[in-house]
Amino acid sequence: MASARNAAPEPSSSSSSPYSSSASDVEILRSLRCLARDLAAADPPAPFLRAVFASVSRRARLLVAVFDDLLLLGASAALPRSASLCLREVLLVLQRFKAVVADCSARSRMRLLLQSDEVAARVRELQHDLATLLDILPVGELGLADDVADLLTLASRQCRRRAPEAAAEQELKASVLALIQEVEREIVPERERLEAILEEVAINDPASCSQEIEILEREIGDRLAERWTSAMIALVGLLRYAKCVLFSAATPRPLDSKVDADDDDAEPLAPPPDFRCPISLDLMRDPVVSASGQTYDRESITRWFGAGKSTCPKTGQVLTNLELVPNKALKNLISRWCRENGVAMEGSEPGKPEPAPPVAANKAAVEAARMTASFLVKKLSASFSPSSDNRVVHEIRLLAKSGSESRAFIGEAGAVPLLVPLLNSEDAALQVNAVTALLNLSILDANKKRIMHADGAVAALCQVMGSGATWRAKENAAATVLSLSAVHTYRRRLGRNPLVIEKVVLLVRTGPPSTKKDALAALLCLSAERENVGKLVSAGAAEAALSAISEEETAAAVLASLAKRGGAEAIVNIDGAVAKLVAEMRRGTEWSRECAAAALVLLCRRAGAAAASQVLAINGVEWAIWELMGSGSERARRKAASLGRTCRRWAAANAAQNAEFPTSTVSPATVAAS
Repeated sequence: MASARNAAPEPSSSSSSPYSSSASDVEILRSLRCLARDLAAADPPAPFLRAVFASVSRRARLLVAVFDDLLLLGASAALPRSASLCLREVLLVLQRFKAVVADCSARSRMRLLLQSDEVAARVRELQHDLATLLDILPVGELGLADDVADLLTLASRQCRRRAPEAAAEQELKASVLALIQEVEREIVPERERLEAILEEVAINDPASCSQEIEILEREIGDRLAERWTSAMIALVGLLRYAKCVLFSAATPRPLDSKVDADDDDAEPLAPPPDFRCPISLDLMRDPVVSASGQTYDRESITRWFGAGKSTCPKTGQVLTNLELVPNKALKNLISRWCRENGVAMEGSEPGKPEPAPPVAANKAAVEAARMTASFLVKKLSASFSPSSDNRVVHEIRLLAKSGSESRAFIGEAGAVPLLVPLLNSEDAALQVNAVTALLNLSILDANKKRIMHADGAVAALCQVMGSGATWRAKENAAATVLSLSAVHTYRRRLGRNPLVIEKVVLLVRTGPPSTKKDALAALLCLSAERENVGKLVSAGAAEAALSAISEEETAAAVLASLAKRGGAEAIVNIDGAVAKLVAEMRRGTEWSRECAAAALVLLCRRAGAAAASQVLAINGVEWAIWELMGSGSERARRKAASLGRTCRRWAAANAAQNAEFPTSTVSPATVAAS
């Protein structure tokens, strides 16, 4: 946010605005009167700053009468030059006053309290500037009436009068900082004391508390007050705790059972799927490209490598190196989406060392999250009504989204066994909140274990995928299965459950695009286990993936994974499967072209003549191979070359057995390049 001084317009000789030197005296006076009236009517941005801004309002009311009188005089004659120049300077000072009011009104209340000394100093500085200008204004040359001239003198004297220190404001600020220190020492805040502090800051209902949290998080992300960042992070945690304890959790917006996954009125705005990290499923703050060409959030992929893994989490291929290249184009797109939707965008500049997340080192924020998680889980365990459950689960869902510490605290407090039965709720909103809370919790490995070991958890997820009240619930259930499948052991266990495979395949066949994308990702993860492939093929996973191959790039990856681990013959026997893969190799995205080529190579190797004859029978296949070798990724070029060699060998072998069969249908260019 720009400072008040920077926000003020500067005079420009080339401008025709009231602030330019070319503006007439009457225009200047009208602008002065308008500004003075706005300042006189402006409400203080916060109760604790009422005294500071009340003084501004009083001075402005005095000046309104002066400017009204000057307008009457200026309508018939031009102002003296010295007076005109002075009033133009007064105009700039009043504009800066207005900028301070606007800036303070846009800030979070808590940040405003922390910076109240700076705000008061800024107002005093501007009042001193205004007093100086009023003193040098040639009142005698303006022909003002005596009572109006007295108003100018009074306004100047009041501007110079130093306001007494706001003891109550300083006491409130000290109370807030003391509360943060107590939370750091793991002292649970007293309800009455917390309520009194928030009342003084005018945070007295769930809506104002939620709004304050959102603004604070945005200001932290935008690094608008580096000095107070630690305190602001702690206050976010405290406000979440206060929202649950004082306001019994906000009542979430009602959810229409007929809405689909694209209905933003039913759910908080979710980032586009391409903006989410495949590992954490969260919005990517610093997208980077791995050696496999896949994009991940830097924090997530770094943690993956730190665990000793050297494979691509999405494709499973062994990486030639662990270097990460910033994806600047995607980061710019994500930043623009965040700005347009009011989402805080954090992340360091590419190439610079990654700073430790401030929340990680903020003891007060961590302890506040622990207290909030404990309170919510206890309240959920004691709840006996769907409406009460929904409010609490909604808050658990939001808290689980806020960071790994919160996910850990919620899991440790015992939330998972309480959430699982709610997946079977007939209340659509409660079901969505419960499954989304589990999805957010499942990002943490320890919570994956808790979910997999919870009685009826997998069955409940299958029930939601099959007959959930909304597509959003079904989509998030599939995403939870995907998250759980990231662990090798759980991938096997889920694959042995025919109901899991059946419901995921059903979502691929019938779901809307966003649901289909998550279901395909779950299929891809499940197919990474060889013992799952037979069950997947029997359940129709290959047919489902083929039906989505022109819509979702993950579909080609699923087919390649199935072909690699025993499903090649089943894919070849599907009518039109090879033709669709060739079409995807020609017209798909970079990754889907690569996966389609890999799938075709595997089909030719595993299914032999049955696959190779279908590949070579497709018109233009040689040019598709040639184009991919010239424009694809490094891996895609290798797969295209391998496909060309395979087809050439098969054609040559057939030519040896049957002299009448064409030597090869692959172009010379492809053969030479291969």
